[in-house]
Amino acid sequence: MVAEKAGLRSVGRPRSVDAAQASLALLLNLVRTGTATTRQELERHSELGRAVVSDRLATMIELGLLKEGELGQATGGRAPRQMQFRQDAGTLLVSAIDQSSIALGIADLNGQMLVEHHEAAHLDAGPEVILDRLATIFDWLLQETEKPAPWGIGLALPGPIEKPAADFETVPVLQTIQSWQGFPFLERLSMRFGVPIFARSGVQTMTMGESKAGGGRGLSDIIYVKLGRSISAGLISEGRLHRGAQGAAGMIGHNRVGDELLEAGAGADAIAREGKAAAEEGRSPYLAQTLERQGELSVVDIGHAAQLGDLFCVELLGRCGRLVGEALAPLTNLVNPSLIVIGGVVAESGGDSLLAGIREAVYRQSHPMVSRDLQIMRSQMGASSGLVGAAQVVVEELFAPAMLQGWVGQGSPLHHPEFQKNLERVTAALATKAAPPAGRVAP
Repeated sequence: MVAEKAGLRSVGRPRSVDAAQASLALLLNLVRTGTATTRQELERHSELGRAVVSDRLATMIELGLLKEGELGQATGGRAPRQMQFRQDAGTLLVSAIDQSSIALGIADLNGQMLVEHHEAAHLDAGPEVILDRLATIFDWLLQETEKPAPWGIGLALPGPIEKPAADFETVPVLQTIQSWQGFPFLERLSMRFGVPIFARSGVQTMTMGESKAGGGRGLSDIIYVKLGRSISAGLISEGRLHRGAQGAAGMIGHNRVGDELLEAGAGADAIAREGKAAAEEGRSPYLAQTLERQGELSVVDIGHAAQLGDLFCVELLGRCGRLVGEALAPLTNLVNPSLIVIGGVVAESGGDSLLAGIREAVYRQSHPMVSRDLQIMRSQMGASSGLVGAAQVVVEELFAPAMLQGWVGQGSPLHHPEFQKNLERVTAALATKAAPPAGRVAP
């Protein structure tokens, strides 16, 4: 890379279109990340000549990607003019879909959330209903906020998302929502807004959200654990999300703890079942009253009872916390994180009893050197973590050097040739599926 940069600098200007795109991408990312903002800093960090830097900056100002900002601090001569990334040049549409809710939002090109919307929804309603609802709310948010046209969609979905070969060449593979099998959800959403779509599992986007804007901000090694009907974990190692070979890393709910799977002992459904049994057997007067009044119990009811001092619920949540901690301890010894964040409906409902159980097991079973400075905390971001993380996914994908070189000269990723080809392929494929069989007349 250094040799390539030196070669570009030695001739004063790039020898090819590819080299020109590479220099544009390099300079844009230096400004965007704040690594270098003045012309002198850009020349030093990029190892490009003054004329090349000046030409590339003028090009990106004309394209609307950069703008001249305030004067920087003088170092003996004239104060240098700082360059600024135009994070308002476009927007990112983001959504986090869970078993019983959807969250949507609009972010700027730095991944900063501009507006959020949360509402109850159920996957059982079917992909067509969820798709229509997403499109309707996205349209409404764009209209109400009068923000620029979107550049991409970031989507968080329950369960792992299999990695595509390349995000512009193929649509991510959605396999974990059984009732949605065969429905072109991602393809139709991408077509609806004419932008590329980047999907990750919900726990992975929550992990990225916590790393960007939550308790993990500024930390390079964290574990995020989502406790709900299913249990899974996300890992940031040396500042990067670890997805695994197929994108399914972190499925710790399938780990065996004692005689059963972790989800069977500490998942939301398992906790609700134990609470119902206790109510029916008279071991928890509070739960018995709640069950009689509501006809059913949830982990939220059990958490509320624990907060009111119900001894059975306090013990139940503490025991579930210890199970989670026993599953986390080997992972903690393996990756040596500085922070473990606990989120999801069980964490939100479980209160101090659950968190104390997790801490007890992790600290007891982890190596002293690993646990010495380890913090374990409950998430403070709630459902927003998935949206923030989904926005970060899109930012990382669109501005990855190889991706950026494909569109920076046109000023928008919507002009990336691979995205245009993929959009044409998807359009043709959906048209073929919608066409009536040969020899029959469509009604």
